[in-house]
Amino acid sequence: MSWIEKLYATYERCDGAPQFASEPLLPICHVYQQAHIEVVIDENGQYKSARVLQKSEQKTSISCTEDSASRANAGAPHALCDKIQYCASDYEAKGGKKEPYWRIYSSQLLEWCSSPFANPKAKAVLTYLQQGSLLKDLIQERVVVADNPGHLLDVWNEDAPLPPLFKFLVQKEGRRDQGDALIRWRVEIPGDPMSGVWEDSVLQSCWVKFCGSQDTRLGVCFVSGKLDAPLADKHPRGIRWPGDGAKLISSNDKSGYTFRGRFAKAEEVYGLSSEVSQKAHNALSWLIKRQSYAGKTGEQIFVVWAIGGQPIPDPLQDTASLFLGDPPREEVEVGYHGDVGQHFALRLNKLISGYRAHLGLTDGIVVMGLDSATTGRMAITFYRELTGSEFLDRVSLWHSNHAWEQVFSKKLKFVGAPAPVGAPAPKDIAEAAYGRRLDDKLRKSTVERLVPCIIDGQRIPRDLVESVVRRVCNRAGLDAWEWEKCLGIACGLYRGSRKEENYKMSLEEGRTSRDYLFGRLLAIADHLEQRALDVAREHRETNAARMMHRFADHPCSTWRNLRHALLPYEARLRSKRPPVLHRLTLLVDEVMGKFAPDDFINDGKLSGEYLLGFHCQRSALLQKPELAGKASTEA
Repeated sequence: MSWIEKLYATYERCDGAPQFASEPLLPICHVYQQAHIEVVIDENGQYKSARVLQKSEQKTSISCTEDSASRANAGAPHALCDKIQYCASDYEAKGGKKEPYWRIYSSQLLEWCSSPFANPKAKAVLTYLQQGSLLKDLIQERVVVADNPGHLLDVWNEDAPLPPLFKFLVQKEGRRDQGDALIRWRVEIPGDPMSGVWEDSVLQSCWVKFCGSQDTRLGVCFVSGKLDAPLADKHPRGIRWPGDGAKLISSNDKSGYTFRGRFAKAEEVYGLSSEVSQKAHNALSWLIKRQSYAGKTGEQIFVVWAIGGQPIPDPLQDTASLFLGDPPREEVEVGYHGDVGQHFALRLNKLISGYRAHLGLTDGIVVMGLDSATTGRMAITFYRELTGSEFLDRVSLWHSNHAWEQVFSKKLKFVGAPAPVGAPAPKDIAEAAYGRRLDDKLRKSTVERLVPCIIDGQRIPRDLVESVVRRVCNRAGLDAWEWEKCLGIACGLYRGSRKEENYKMSLEEGRTSRDYLFGRLLAIADHLEQRALDVAREHRETNAARMMHRFADHPCSTWRNLRHALLPYEARLRSKRPPVLHRLTLLVDEVMGKFAPDDFINDGKLSGEYLLGFHCQRSALLQKPELAGKASTEA
């Protein structure tokens, strides 16, 4: 139950903090719901107006009970804001298809309004609803739609546009039940600027006190340590989004069917007070909305937070997103071509230092992964507790070890810097590894495998690195920008998986390994042909690009074919650009001379190292001539 304790501590430390005033934590005994209709009444419970809410304003904090917060089916009413099925005493008379719950809703509201914790706005709502005219007023206002006898419609067959309310109701078997529309209330009282019941902190406090007075089951809370704490019988849902039915904590039903174990009752397994459970779940939901990574379907969630609420870097972002955000850091100078990553290292160190200034070395950091296989159960798939220094060191290590020149997207560039350098995000690695084969299940499993590499410093799985390298070799099967993106990811992953080799992000003329040298040769051949094509103003792929896949499998024999295919392009450069041809010819001879006697004739498959040699040699050739190698100075 460590995660419960950490979330509870987060709620206690962050609730009411001034830096979170624009995004406050939800009070206990409250949940977020999507409201569809807003009804305005006065302090005496007299109807004034109603309207259908727009999508952007539907999210509403509503008062709830323990049962209603976790209700999967109807029967447990919220305090004030609820569906028409609950609020309207005339729902059945107006042709409502579902079971009406007006009696239990009004009974609970009457009990609250008769208690010492009553609130004037709650009394006004009760007074209005007891008149039994809610649906009548909504029909007259054309907020809900009815036929001539005044019965609610669930099918719209007319040629006219769909009614506004129908657009927000879920269609089931071709029908939309207007009884599912949730109503929120505005009570206009002279001198009170907070007319919305979901905005009134005094009303919320009254409801919390009323709920506390209803708790009767007392026991030991394992988190707070209180001996006579009101224990939670049910735990909230709606953690990831409003309407999410998956729960983190659940026990057997009354028949004992779901849970088969050593315990006869749920409370024998653990004791958790209602206050702790609600605060912990509210904190988790708040964190997910503010700073989580969500999978494509929203079911897989990774959330990272500091218990004290300090700003921290998101470990599942790529480096571009990390730099282009708004962390507490200083501005640094612009980099330059050929800086071998010094500008990136300086910028990363200053970024991490900025976070260290706000985060203590021993402050707690929690990394939690959530996922659900069914609609009713959620599991913690990953959980780590770290100190602030450990967390920042590991994030910094991930971004520095796997850094390479990246094409993060078609449009994203580092402002003022010549080349975007950094580490890719896990979701981009999954896309680079599997391409069109990537479905949601494979994406989720890949991200789960990569998170320990970032948080725990584990080595990247070998099969992922090899899969990305294979896709990059198939250059003809990718769009130009997609291939560039996959190339940067492949180089970063291979570099990070071979840390002992200490690969540089610039051309290493002293590195004489077979694969690296073959990569350099391929880059020179590609550059030579591209220069000849530019002279003739031709736009097509080079032979090196088309033969890259075969070159990776059989480099020696493919190189002989490439050399033969380059002859007409060498002739073109000899007549149009003789200095360029001379420089590139000398560079080929220089690289060939670095091979060990048996390495060049070895026609075995190349490793991902050849992509490093290819990328570095290509970058050197595209920059200043003196960066292309020693031979360039002799031209």
